[in-house]
Amino acid sequence: MSSLVPFPAYLGFEVKRSDRDCVVVEIVLRPEYCTMGGTAHGGFLMALADFTGAIGAMEVLPEGATSTTTVESKTNMIGAAPAGALMRATATPLHIGRRTSVWTTRIETDAGKLISVTTQTQMVI
Repeated sequence: MSSLVPFPAYLGFEVKRSDRDCVVVEIVLRPEYCTMGGTAHGGFLMALADFTGAIGAMEVLPEGATSTTTVESKTNMIGAAPAGALMRATATPLHIGRRTSVWTTRIETDAGKLISVTTQTQMVI
């Protein structure tokens, strides 16, 4: 799916695992994705989480559905990650229904430091 969506492909997100139970996406944090202080920008973290959860939602689409879209998303920023850090987003389902799925995405550094947590609702299309 990542090749079908231009924005995450442009950012360089790399899908490491994708199934109905878990999605893992990685990227090395580039300086242009950071704030003035050289740490991950909140908008970048939200884009990474949204993409990761959407991949999960695609994995659980019911028969006959063609796509999914984010209808709600909430992100808590927990810690800072410096430019050059390997970022790992891991999405797991909270709910899988006929019309929606809800995903929690944790973004951590490769050292295991928690950076953000996002909960999003994806609608079946």
